[in-house]
Order: sequence, then C-alpha cells, then structure tokens
Amino acid sequence: MRWVSYPRVGVPGFPEVELGVLAYWEGDGTFRASLKGEEEFVFYDGPPFANGLPHYGHLLTGYVKDVVPRYQTMRGYRVERRFGWDTHGLPAELEAQRVLGLKTKAEILKLGIEKFNDACRASVLKYTDEWRSYVTRQARWVDFEHDYKTLNPDYMESVIWAFKTLYDKGLVYEGLRVLPYCWNDETPLSNHELRMDDDVYQPRQDPSVTVAVELETGERLLAWTTTPWTLPSNLAMAVGPDVDYVVVDDAEGRPTILAEARLAAYAGSHGDDGGLGTEVRRRLKGSDLIGLHYTPLFDFLVGTENAFQVIAADHVTTDDGTGVVHMAPAYGEEDQLACDAVGIPTVLTVDDAAHFTAVVPPYQGLHVFEANRPIIRDLRAAGALIREDSIVHSYPHCWRCRNPLIYKAVSSWFVEVTRIRDRMVELNEQITWVPEHVKHGQFGKWLSNARDWSISRNRFWGSPIPVWRSDDPAYPRIDVYGSIEELERDFGVEVRDLHRPYVDELTRPNPDDPTGRSTMRRVPDVLDVWFDSGSMSFAQVHYPFENQDWFENHFPGDFIVEYIGQTRGWFYTLHVLSTALFDRPAFRSCLSHGIVLGNDGQKMSKSLRNYPDVTEVFDRDGADAMRWFLMSSPILRGGNLVVTEQAIRDGVRQTLIPLWNAWSFFTLYANAAGVSGTRSTASPHVLDRYLLASLRECVADVQTHLDRYDIASACDAVQSYTEVLTNWYIRRSRDRFWSGEQDAINTLYTALEVLCRTAAPLLPLVTEDIWRGLTGERSVHLTDWPSYGELPDDPELVERMERAREVCSVASSIRKASGIRARQPLRTLTVATAADLADLAPLIAAEVNVRDVVLTSADAVDAPVSQRLTVNARAAGPRLGRDVQQVIKASKSGDWSVSADGVVVAGGIELQDGEYTLETTLADGHEASALLPGGGFVVLDTTITPDLEAEGVARDVVRAIQQARRDAGFEVTDRVRLTLTADPSTAAAVQTHRELIMGETLATALEVVEGTELTVGVTA
Repeated sequence: MRWVSYPRVGVPGFPEVELGVLAYWEGDGTFRASLKGEEEFVFYDGPPFANGLPHYGHLLTGYVKDVVPRYQTMRGYRVERRFGWDTHGLPAELEAQRVLGLKTKAEILKLGIEKFNDACRASVLKYTDEWRSYVTRQARWVDFEHDYKTLNPDYMESVIWAFKTLYDKGLVYEGLRVLPYCWNDETPLSNHELRMDDDVYQPRQDPSVTVAVELETGERLLAWTTTPWTLPSNLAMAVGPDVDYVVVDDAEGRPTILAEARLAAYAGSHGDDGGLGTEVRRRLKGSDLIGLHYTPLFDFLVGTENAFQVIAADHVTTDDGTGVVHMAPAYGEEDQLACDAVGIPTVLTVDDAAHFTAVVPPYQGLHVFEANRPIIRDLRAAGALIREDSIVHSYPHCWRCRNPLIYKAVSSWFVEVTRIRDRMVELNEQITWVPEHVKHGQFGKWLSNARDWSISRNRFWGSPIPVWRSDDPAYPRIDVYGSIEELERDFGVEVRDLHRPYVDELTRPNPDDPTGRSTMRRVPDVLDVWFDSGSMSFAQVHYPFENQDWFENHFPGDFIVEYIGQTRGWFYTLHVLSTALFDRPAFRSCLSHGIVLGNDGQKMSKSLRNYPDVTEVFDRDGADAMRWFLMSSPILRGGNLVVTEQAIRDGVRQTLIPLWNAWSFFTLYANAAGVSGTRSTASPHVLDRYLLASLRECVADVQTHLDRYDIASACDAVQSYTEVLTNWYIRRSRDRFWSGEQDAINTLYTALEVLCRTAAPLLPLVTEDIWRGLTGERSVHLTDWPSYGELPDDPELVERMERAREVCSVASSIRKASGIRARQPLRTLTVATAADLADLAPLIAAEVNVRDVVLTSADAVDAPVSQRLTVNARAAGPRLGRDVQQVIKASKSGDWSVSADGVVVAGGIELQDGEYTLETTLADGHEASALLPGGGFVVLDTTITPDLEAEGVARDVVRAIQQARRDAGFEVTDRVRLTLTADPSTAAAVQTHRELIMGETLATALEVVEGTELTVGVTA
C-alpha cells in the first residue's frame, strides 16, 4: 500500500479553517457542481426584506434552509436554492419616508408617486451586498445569480394573474368592512397580521366610561365602552337576548337598566350621578328590550335609517361593563355585523388619518385619541356620564410603525376565505408539520376560524389591484386584467412596469358608454404585500406564462421553514392562494421554529444590546459553532431560545473540538507509523467492531431524524457518537495506535470518513476540511449519503459496550467522590449486573484503572443494595378502601414481596401498576458503591496499598514526562533520554516501575537524581 502523508493538524482555529473552505468553494464552484440528480427536491426560500440588515432570526432560518437541501442533495436529489427578495409593502414605504423626511400620505402625493416609489426601489435593495456576505459567511449555499424579486415585472404579472383567476372564480369581492386600521400609515391591515407576533398586542391605558341613554319607555339604559371617541358615532345599543337584566333606581330615583350580574359593580356611591340602588324594581330578559328606541347621546347622526334602537348581539357578555354594548358600526367589526342585520348603515365620522370630519363639528380636526377628553367632558355636562374609569388592556399596534391601531370601516378588496375555509382545513391534513402539534394547533385552529382576507392597501409601492372601473356610475363597467398582454391589447401601449404611477396612467374610453365621455380608470389601491408572498410558489417561475410543465410537476413544494408567527403570515397566505387557485396545499412539509431571544430572555433588541454580535461570533468561534448551537437547540422543536456566548462556546467544546481532536489524533499516529488509512470494516478487534456498529446506528438515526426534519435529534445522535469516538474508542485504543496497528488506523479512518459525511449538513465547513484532508477528494458535499447497511450490524455488542461504559462512568464517579485521582491504580472493582461483560472486563479495568474486575450477579454477593416499597394511597385508596391502611403498614414493616413475574404483594394484598413505587437503594455503610442505570451495582475497593500508591506515583511521573516531551517539541515517535530529579519516595517509585515509565515515554535511558521536587530533563 502506498503511504499518503496526511496534513499536520494543530490546535483548531475554526474561523480560519472556515475561511479557507469558503475560498475553496468559490474557486472550485462546488455549489454549482452539487446541483445534480434527475429527481428534484423542491425547496421554497421564503423571501426576506432587504431594506434592513439580517438578524438572528434570519440566521436561524437560514441554517435550516441549508441543512435540509445539503442532506437531500447527498440523498441524490437536485435541490435548487433560488434566493428571493420581498420588496413591496409598508416596510419599504416607511424606510423611504424616513429617508425622504415624509410623514403623511399627503406629503407623498405632493412629492409625487414616481419619485417616492423610486426611493422605495432603492431602499429595498440597499443591503443586498451585506445580505450576500452574511449568507455566504454562514456557509449557506444559495443561488444569488437566479434570484427572484417581487418587484420584477415577471413576478408581478403572475401576481395579477392570481388576482384575476380568483376574481373569475367569484372569490374576490369589494366591500365596506371594519378592519384593523393604521392611521399613521393610512391603510388597513389583515386580521392575520395582528396575530403573527405576540408583541403586536401591548399594554395600553385608556379611559373607560359608562353612559346612560333614555329609552322611549322612560328608563335609563347603561352602556360601557373603552373607546369614548366612538360614542359620537353611536347608532345602537346591544343586549344579550338571554341575559338577565334588572331595573333599579339611581341616586335621583330614576329607573335604570343594566345586567343583573353587573349590579354589584355599580351599586353604592360611585360615579358622577351617585351609585345605583340595590332594590330590584323589575326583572326582564334582554329579548324584552330589543326593538326599543332611545334618545341619542349626540345629534350628529339623527335621521340615520333604523338607528338608535336596542338590538341583539351574540358578543354581549357580563364579564365587565354593564351587559349593554354601545354600537358604532363604522368602528367595530362585531358592531357592523350586528347593525347590518337590522338595516343600520355604516356611517364614517373620521378621515384616513383618524381625525374627525365635519360630520361631528365640535371635534372636527381632532385625532380620535385626542378627542376622548372633550367627548367625556361634554357627556358629563349633558348628564349622560355615569362613571369614568381608566383601564390597562392588551391593545393591538401596527406591526410595522408600532402605533396603536383603531378599527375602522374601509372600502377594501377581499379574498372570500370563508368560502374555501373547509377545504383549507382538509388540505392541511396532507401537510407534515414539525413540530406536529402545529398542524391542528396554532395553524389548524387559525384555519378553522379564518375570515375573509383584506388584500388591498391604499398605498403606493406594491403590485397593483388590476381592476379598472368606469368613472361614471351612469355607465358602470369593471375590467379585471391578468396579464401584461391583456393590458397592452386594451390600452394600446407597451407595458414595462406594473408599478404606480405608470399603471395608473393606463386609461381608455368606457366601451359601454355610447356618449364616449366616461373613462376606465384603475382603482388606486395596491395589493397587500402578503399577497405577493403567498404567490411565491408560482410567481417565482413566472407561472402560468412560463415553466408550466415544470411547475405542474414540482408543486406542491417539498419543504419550507420559517418561525412560528408565519402560521398567520407566509404559511397561511401560501395555503390560501394554493387552495383557491389549485385546490392543493402549497407545501408538503413545514418546519415552524420558535423565537430567538436575547441573553436576558427578552426579544432581541439593538437598543438593549442583549445578544452577541453575529460577526464577532463568526470571527471568534466560527459559523459552524453558531450553526451547531442553533440547530441542536429546542427552538427547532417549537420552543424559544436564549442566545448566549457561553452556550455557543459549549457547542464548540462538546462537538467541534472532539471531532477535530479525533482527526488530529489520526493524522499524528498514521503519519508517525508511516501508514495510510483505508476504508475497512473487517477488523476482528472488539473496539473496532463496536465503533463501526455504533456508527451504523448513528448514520441510521441521523437519516431517520433528517427525513423527519428533526434536526435537533440528528445533532444529538452526532454528538453522542463523537463522545463514543473520542472519550471511549480513542482513549482505549492508544496503545494500538502507538504501535501503528493497521486495523486501528483503518477503523478510525472509516469512522471519520463516514462521520464527516453524516455530519456534513450539520457542520459543513469543518467536515469539509477534515474529509478533504482525509481522502484527498474534491468535496464531502459532492458525495453520496453513507449507507448504514455497509457497516457492521451488531446491536448486541453495542448494548453490552454501553453497559460497560456505564460501569466505568459510575466507577469514575465513586473515585471522584472519594477524592482518588484517575491515575491512581486500585485493586478491585466488583460489578454486579445481569449483562454479559466477561470479554469487556479488560477494557473496564484499563478505563477505571483497577488491577482486577470481578463480574458477578447481585444475588451472588453480599449486596449493598435494598429495595423500598412506597404505596400511593391516592391511587390505591379508591380500589382498596380501608385495606389501603393495611397495605401501607405492611410496606413500612417489610411485609411485602415481589414475585418472579414482577407482581407486588403487601400485607397479603396484590397491588396494581400505579398504586406503588419500588425503589432500589444502596444500603448504609457502602460509600464506595453505586447503582448502575441499567440495573445492578458496582463496588470499588478504595484501599490504597503501598505498592498501588507507588504505581500511582509512577503514572504521575509519566504524565509529567509526556508534557515535558511536548514542551520540548519532540514528535510522538522520537526516542528520548530522561533525567529525573525527585524526592526519595518518588524516586523509589520510579525505580520500582522503571520499565513502565521508559516504555510509556519512549525513553532509551533514565537517570534518577534525588532532590526536593520533581523535575524532568528530556534530551535526544
């Protein structure tokens, strides 16, 4: 066999190693070479906004987006990884407003839509270079050259095609509906946008008031609200038909009505007009009040059809307030529905910026929140204010500008999700969710209660609503366009850009107007940015205008991943559009991970500086260290994760350094012996057979976990095997490597080569460097996934060796507790276990550093263990009744037994599972003994005789000599001459174990000089 000299491996500097690998990949074109395979695994890359720098959330998701495609590539699939950019919507507009110093939509219109949108376009591409650098440094393979951007005409054309298709199916409609509304951005939001992140709802203090209106029957009806600014828009009062109401007198003797359950909260001396009495004059149901009219609080809306009456509403409760709900249909979703049912119209009193209009002259120009005080003042003056309080409640805020929202009726275009809701629920059954509980939990419950989706935004930068309407109601006509070709056909001009203002400039005479005076003009709204995102699966390939065959044969996608909030965002909108357009789910599998938190347990914040800088981590620990920390964490099982520098370094210590040390060990001894490793599973040695059989189980486990997208468990399997490799196999095989044994070299070569392939998706940079150094071949990422079937199958040996390792671990714990150092030999370790460890006893003796291992059974030795029976009275009592006391007494007195088949009898009464616990404990007086996790126990003889003590001293001397060899720069194979200076007792121990010391240290001569302390001289 020709000897191949392996590269010298020193102390790992992982960042430097990684930079070398990244440079190699770039020069070699490794990523492009990996795009092979006839069958495709379709991965959808959720597009980020590029008008901000990436953060830990992107880092985490990006790693998953790399792990899965790398793994699937090694399994033989072609995995395209087109990067995408989310470029439209409020994020871009707000950044452009900041740069341009604009505050309102009026200022934008004054500047001009063209100039404003140019600024939006520039802002969304501002950080593309930084993103590319960041993604590349984290070792994520992405195709930037063939990326997609939602602002590209091809993408936008697919988006308007989707709108028209939905319109043609009758799934799009225009309506005046109450929606969450951002007065700062002057646009509505979708309901799902309020549920994406927990911090959308923030504590807010608002005034709450109780008011009274006079019924036509003479009583005063009390109503409560936390939005006083909506009272000028009151058009009805709602009651629960089945709720019990009472009539009581107020402080002035006026009959007053409220829910009986709320009387105690208003009785006594409270409020501006005094409290209510407690004597009930009359009881009635809410249904008795329905249809009664009342005198309005304000006269602004007098004359409104069917207004100012008591109506029924399902959402009325008696948890708080008065059991009567004030209804302003323009500013409450449930209010509008209830009022619609009785023919009360929706009347707007505030403008797009949430300022009162001329409809309510006293408050005209006031912002709604500013109007609360003057409205309350006027109600008090009119005698209608019963009580004023303050309430701190969870209140929705805009997820982009962070201002408090209002609910407001706006004209919007909707996807009629409620029509396809049941089908969406059915198609969800075809999706594999990780974690599994998301399927019927956060996502499934959201689908079951999904409402119609408001998809229009009266903003500027986005895909257009492709609807043209006649500007003359006398000649109504609506045209909806789904392609650039259709636009060019009807408008007779070349269409290059679908953005505003260019698309707004497309006008033509109304074909249905014989006078020729009316014009078809586009409705000015743009589409919700989530409509863009939800179109990604087909729009990225310009479907249906191109790639029809590819899309229809590669849809649904195989895998997507984002954080849990996207169950109400991207995951949801993908599912809505896919169901509506194709009657199929958009994706087969979805990993929904938790949220990355700062080191203080709070959401990461630049202002708080509560997380380690990503660049600093890359420069100090490396990208693989960060990858390992994130991929092995509970966050991929749906939990949240606190990022700390120590946790990242723990991953380096627990996995990366051991793997690197195994590689370093191999190169050291293979080069020293002048032998090359080769792939082999033929060694008969028990340690070699165990290592390879364990490797088989590791490969199988990692494959199973990655097939299920359980990346954290895959990491656990790799880390467990690395522990086996470094802390058991190598430590117990040093003598064999010292002697250059070929079977050991081959086995370690095989283990490292297969382990690198197995861990390659999880640690792509470090495994690449090791694997290339080991094999001399092009790239571990161009190889096939290892076949565990080619490795030895010996689960019985693996099980027995694991029991042996347990014995060693427990015995070492006894040593530590007894204060006996590891290099001090002891005489005997007694192992009482049912496991057959006879052939492994020499390994146990060497690991534990004892001269003799005695294997026996628990019954064959004066066992230092006992069993304790504890009766669970709560579980056994219902079945045994009074006899449970007899059983408890028997358990304490020892009057109990366990039969051969495991049946427990106490006091003559048989116990059932769950009615007792049986504990095995160590008896008193056996400090040097301990229980084994798998059953049985060990006893360590801790008596140190003079000859054992002398051998321990000699082994300490060996350790000191080995350190002196390294410090002097000697190679592991160099022969040396030793001069030791030692105190008399140490010198005596050295002379007694002279042969041991010289053999362990490759000494050709050993001179011992008596002195006061140990010093080591090493020469060639």
